[in-house]
Amino acid sequence: MSAIVPTEGILLGRARRPGESHPVVVTVRDGAVLDITAKGFASVRDIAESDDPAGYVAAAKGEAIGALDAILANSWATGTDDGSPSLLSPIDLQAIKASGVTFVVSLLERVIEEQARGDAARAEALRVEILDLIGTDLSELVPGSETAMKVKETLIARGVWSQYLEVGIGPDAEIFTKGQPMSSVGHGADVGLHPVSSWNNPEPEVALLVSSRGSILGATLGNDVNLRDVEGRSALLLGKAKDNNASASLGPFLRLFEGDFTLETISKADIDLAVTGEDGFELKGKSSMSQISRTPESLVKATIGAHHQYPDGLVLYLGTMFAPIQDRDGAGKGFTHKLGDTVSISTPTLGTLSNRVRLSTECPPWTYGASHLMRDLARADLL
Repeated sequence: MSAIVPTEGILLGRARRPGESHPVVVTVRDGAVLDITAKGFASVRDIAESDDPAGYVAAAKGEAIGALDAILANSWATGTDDGSPSLLSPIDLQAIKASGVTFVVSLLERVIEEQARGDAARAEALRVEILDLIGTDLSELVPGSETAMKVKETLIARGVWSQYLEVGIGPDAEIFTKGQPMSSVGHGADVGLHPVSSWNNPEPEVALLVSSRGSILGATLGNDVNLRDVEGRSALLLGKAKDNNASASLGPFLRLFEGDFTLETISKADIDLAVTGEDGFELKGKSSMSQISRTPESLVKATIGAHHQYPDGLVLYLGTMFAPIQDRDGAGKGFTHKLGDTVSISTPTLGTLSNRVRLSTECPPWTYGASHLMRDLARADLL
């Protein structure tokens, strides 16, 4: 596992600061967290929409609000606010979008979910059957290509065509709304599972920060919490499976592209996942961005352009190749979360995002939205 925060790079985030009604915009320098909130640059959205976000953050004057290590420790959810500074999700007014079925392993697991109709007990047998039936290496297919279309025709003829295979190898990517602006949670916060679910998992991903102009500005880590049984019953339940209280985690900071840290760096990254349960269970996995079947640039273009605008920009989860199948409660039962699990997602260039799993009904309710932020910033004369 990498350090919680990378030791280099231009970092941008948000924090709760004692004495301030509004979240403050922060960066990290020399082991300290600096409040760089300023009039006209009082939100991450404002900075992202500026002419040179990385240059602005690198040069911005700020006031230290605490040591980085202390603030990271304060950020772990305890259910109480003791008045110490703590990290929030590093985005604010951006739309929260996600792309699905962008890796072959994820693609096959979605097909299994659909065929199993949400029954985890049937998943292993179906996994063997479907892999044998496909009989080709889908990782070599270019979505939308002539070869991919021939595979599609073969699968239809054999009666196993799936809506997930359509977005996995077809011409159009799956892009959906993961959550509303201001609804994501940050490092140390509880992440939420809808109480109806009994088969669910984390989804360790890279998420890109994108301006309203479609420019890709930087990246962070994300947990696209998913309810496998709910989505498996019907893809029309995607909203219920994906968008619940505290179900979108991002952080710990955005790292803005500059110098040697580029989108190419992200395209080669390996994303590590560790789940540690209060029952002593441990799961480890890895998701390699080099195995993604649609490029990050193509996913951004599928999201924003002449067909769809986002005036406050967006953050885009890029999808995961990791779908945990390790048995937890006995042979053939596969993996599902238990309350109290700690999920850590990491890569050296972006750090480590850690959260604790709770029910969405027991996580702190989402009560601070865009209207609250605007009113608080106006009262502080920061707009």
